[in-house]
Amino acid sequence: MIYILRVALREFAENVKTKGFWIGILIVPILITASVWVGNLLERTKPTRHFVLVDPAGHFAGPVDEALVRIDARAVLQELGTYLRQHVEPGKLLQLLPDSGASPFESGEEALGRFTGEDDVALDWFVKAGGAETVLAALQVVLDPEAPPFVAPRPAFRRVELPSGVDPNLEPEALAQALKPYLRGEGKIEVDGAPAELFSAILVPADALTNIPSGPASAAAPIQYWSTNLADDDLSNEVERSINEELHRRAFEEYSVSADEVRRIQRFEAPFTELDPKKEAGEEQVGLADKIRQWAPVGFVYFLWLAVFMNAQMLLNNMIEEKSNRLVEVLLSSVTPSELMLGKLLGIAAVGVTVIASWVVYLLLFLEYKAEAEWAFELLRVLKSTGLVPMFVVYFALGYLLYAGVFLTIGSVCNTLKEAQNLMMPIMVIMMVPLVTMEFIPKDPNGTVARVLSWIPIYTPFVMMNRAAADPPLVDRAGTLVLLVATTVLVLAMCGRIFRVGVLRTGQPPKLVELLRWVRNST
Repeated sequence: MIYILRVALREFAENVKTKGFWIGILIVPILITASVWVGNLLERTKPTRHFVLVDPAGHFAGPVDEALVRIDARAVLQELGTYLRQHVEPGKLLQLLPDSGASPFESGEEALGRFTGEDDVALDWFVKAGGAETVLAALQVVLDPEAPPFVAPRPAFRRVELPSGVDPNLEPEALAQALKPYLRGEGKIEVDGAPAELFSAILVPADALTNIPSGPASAAAPIQYWSTNLADDDLSNEVERSINEELHRRAFEEYSVSADEVRRIQRFEAPFTELDPKKEAGEEQVGLADKIRQWAPVGFVYFLWLAVFMNAQMLLNNMIEEKSNRLVEVLLSSVTPSELMLGKLLGIAAVGVTVIASWVVYLLLFLEYKAEAEWAFELLRVLKSTGLVPMFVVYFALGYLLYAGVFLTIGSVCNTLKEAQNLMMPIMVIMMVPLVTMEFIPKDPNGTVARVLSWIPIYTPFVMMNRAAADPPLVDRAGTLVLLVATTVLVLAMCGRIFRVGVLRTGQPPKLVELLRWVRNST
């Protein structure tokens, strides 16, 4: 046993010195941080998109401008909500909000909770109240004296005039030809005295309202949206929505129906609640915590896959490196092949546990830091109150031993990474199945596919981890765990026999028949 521990300690010490180890330590914290802050940073650095709108009849310029105001107000409202949650006391918020008609808020806490930009009622109120300047002016007396100035996000879109020299009275086809050089970046428009790029052009035919109110609008030519950036469709969607709303409003007027009343009626919503029959009486209502509990295992499955693959790959690379430089022969002069194999498994497992522990600690600290956000608070509570973390540890240990034994065996019979890659290809195909089914299984956690995959040992760690939130039957939990343990022991025993023969072997990798003969005859 002492030799196994010495080999394990050597493997651990050698691997923690490598760049790969520290990259593994940092990769998940970087990804978690980037997913939250980099997205916001990129959105802030996104330039204002300039576009022209040619509407000879003047039907849609006003509605489009109003839509742009709401787009900007939505972004400002969301940013303002974050600012207020950090620098104002919720209990004093409601009494200081400017009176601009009926306030949609019942309390200061509710006001902060609805400063997200997603609530249309709150957005209407915010626009009518005068925007961020009016709200902030009213809140100065309760803002933290050391609070930094509020910086509103830049406008996402801005309507500009046609480039000089382009005649707005041209037919749409000729006008589009005149604007193409600007849309392709070959020419610049002038905005506030500085050159700028033209992002898009919207060309509205003069007869866009031909069939109102006798039937659906059908212009002689369609409304044209020109842009070389097909990925950013926010502007086209918003312009299309605002134009359609204006068409509907005009149709309502033709039929003597108040558009405001229609809009008010469209906001009516039936009270709807989700209930879980498995919960205690009086607590059946499904909340955010329940949805997080349902989908949190998916994240654990991804981390489990990443951890198992990363550590097994590390084990494979180490084995091939030591075999190619003949270091393994020196090691085998002091320990037996079995001791070397088990020591390597334990040493790399210790490296994996260290990496995973760093991930879990960072995740918990990150959620503590972001606990003011409801999703972070609920996710933290789910992690602390459920058995997801201990279950993750168990399935990582068994999944690692199962796959690492196979990877180590491949390394023992190969002399180069190129040879190993040929043998690894079938294993990589097998390992892709948990990722492919990762999002499907939570939707049908006790269905046929999920239960069948659970009883296949190579998939058990991933699938059972994914089914954790659905409380699978006891026979599945206990039976698959027993089968997984038995399979892991059997695989390690078989791999040990191959390892004893293959670790000192040179030349071409053995065929499958030869490997089976080693398993049968090795003693």
